[in-house]
Amino acid sequence: MPLTFSVITPSYNQGQFIEKTIQTVLTQSGVNLEYVVCDGGSNDETVSILKRYQDRLRWVSAPDEGQADAINKGLAMTTGDIIAWLNSDDVYYPEALSKVASVFEANPELQVVYGNADWIDDCDRVLKTFPTEPWRYNRLKEVCFLCQPAVFFRRSLVERYGGLDKALQYCMDYELWLRFGQHTAFYFLPEKLAGSRMYAANKTMGQALAAHAEINCMLETKLGVIPANWLLGYALVNVEKNFGISRYDRTQTHRFVRLLVQFSCRELMAHNPLAFFKIAPKMIFWFLVPDRAWFRREDILALV
Repeated sequence: MPLTFSVITPSYNQGQFIEKTIQTVLTQSGVNLEYVVCDGGSNDETVSILKRYQDRLRWVSAPDEGQADAINKGLAMTTGDIIAWLNSDDVYYPEALSKVASVFEANPELQVVYGNADWIDDCDRVLKTFPTEPWRYNRLKEVCFLCQPAVFFRRSLVERYGGLDKALQYCMDYELWLRFGQHTAFYFLPEKLAGSRMYAANKTMGQALAAHAEINCMLETKLGVIPANWLLGYALVNVEKNFGISRYDRTQTHRFVRLLVQFSCRELMAHNPLAFFKIAPKMIFWFLVPDRAWFRREDILALV
């Protein structure tokens, strides 16, 4: 029998975007699809939009315990073989599900398929291609190279290893990939499948420091140590948020680098002292030659 896809959209006060999200799901062709929207009791136009589509999807609107809780509710409401969730401000690209279905059907042993994606703005313009990488579990511990809306997995994984950790508010997807990745290799499909929206009010961008802190806490609990990449990333965001200095402001380069080195040393010594001795020479270079240092997060990760 053909595979059935269960797509779940967690939602809360995303009336500005949710209709576009819904349309990109319902226009997918070539697959059997069940679609559920789990709304957390929105007080904007979300519910009126959902009512317009209720003959083509199922929806609930009631208070929940956050995004992970909403997705878990959707998991319990659905029965499809392949599971995905699409946040209420993200989009699928045309034929995304049929491309994924072809891979699963041709390779029944595969448990997880992920593809490429874009970061898009609030007007659907592509900002940048998401930095997806081929599958390596040890690399996943250092950087989350999977774009969540472009990841699809079999229901059997949830039945065996559980759903999302509803105690997490920002990195529930990353924790799930790490949990699943302990047991199975993911398959990388080099096709653009989705757009992940990035804008000022976005949860990840708007609360970047809290998101980094939660990721680090999750990694320390799961792995026993926080990888150096994540500690440097946290130090970088800490300097920007707490001191109001942009990494791109060349008028404050020296102060930015001094603070970055200071916070990086503190985090490394507290959480991963072995990595400190490996990275110290690079931080000395940043400090001595700040005008030649790089401050984009992905460039810092590449230096570790």
